[in-house]
Amino acid sequence: MGLSKIFDEALVYAADLHRDQIRKGSGIPYIAHLMSVSSRVLSAGGSEVQAIGGLLHDAAEDQGGEATLEVIGARFGPDVARIVADCTDSWAEPKPEWRTRKEAYLSKLPTKPTTSLLVSLADKVDNAEAILSDYRQIGEGVWQRFTGGRDGTIWYYRTLSAIFDQALPSPLARDLSRLVSSFPDDKERQPELI
Repeated sequence: MGLSKIFDEALVYAADLHRDQIRKGSGIPYIAHLMSVSSRVLSAGGSEVQAIGGLLHDAAEDQGGEATLEVIGARFGPDVARIVADCTDSWAEPKPEWRTRKEAYLSKLPTKPTTSLLVSLADKVDNAEAILSDYRQIGEGVWQRFTGGRDGTIWYYRTLSAIFDQALPSPLARDLSRLVSSFPDDKERQPELI
């Protein structure tokens, strides 16, 4: 299956939207994450619509809310807009408290359509891989990047993994399970690296 010019347009749109954004604590342009999510979606057998959803999954949440979602729907279609909406954990401004927001997202996740679940799963795999890689390089300091801190972030990703194991059993779900099983337990606090 080839990709159409609409995919190219979505890539340019995502790059423009996220041009000044970097991944937490890394200095890596955020577009690298978006391209990785899209690639994971395609590698897992996802459609072009899902791959575009992967490129744009954070667009509304990070870059303009519902107004951006409306632009996405007009430019890339309602199916892409639905995926982006399903990947957004809150429309409220200011955003609700972190734990409350994540619990609400987790409670709705199993009811999302499979098309959206694949994109969300690809996103979580990419994030978990980056967290684990950074943890292995810099140790406990990695958790300071996240609003949920160490315990909240680990809880969130382990809960996500359990949900995806049930809602979308697949090699990608097994990848997430493997990654989060490598996150440290409470007793495994790694000493700070200098």
